[in-house]
Amino acid sequence: MAEFDTPTQLVDAARAVRDAGYTKTDAFSPYPIHEIDEALGVKRSILPYLIFAGGVTGLLTALGLVYFVHVIDYPIIVGGRPHFSLPAFIPVMFELTILFSAGVAVFGMLFLNGLPSPYHPVFNIPRFALASREKFFLVIEAKDSSYDYDETRKFMESLGSQEVIDVPE
Repeated sequence: MAEFDTPTQLVDAARAVRDAGYTKTDAFSPYPIHEIDEALGVKRSILPYLIFAGGVTGLLTALGLVYFVHVIDYPIIVGGRPHFSLPAFIPVMFELTILFSAGVAVFGMLFLNGLPSPYHPVFNIPRFALASREKFFLVIEAKDSSYDYDETRKFMESLGSQEVIDVPE
């Protein structure tokens, strides 16, 4: 884990790490840095597509439910309307579309972010507490395929970091 003083140093270091071929990386900052996702090579999330699929599933579930109930299981003519009167079912279809989309959004976000994750090894480093106030940190995980302890440490030191810290697992 390398420590930096400014967000510009962190973004430049993240670009260098990405260009060097490291993929299992993460950055920590006291506030959001918009360039860091691009600098780390973070790909666009599939969550919007999952939410759309959840909404379509909810819509089709509602449509199937109201069709089954009003046409097959309990066909009663109300107010002279046909058994399958689509305008009367729009509120139900809307509500199930929103419900399924929201459920997929919440649980998909938790799954894709790997949450809940109450423990991370960087929390054991005392200097990491500065990540919430004034310092910027860049982590290369040992699980990375390009990781070699000596070479990675030299590379991290060459990025202009204030300090390179080993994070025990």
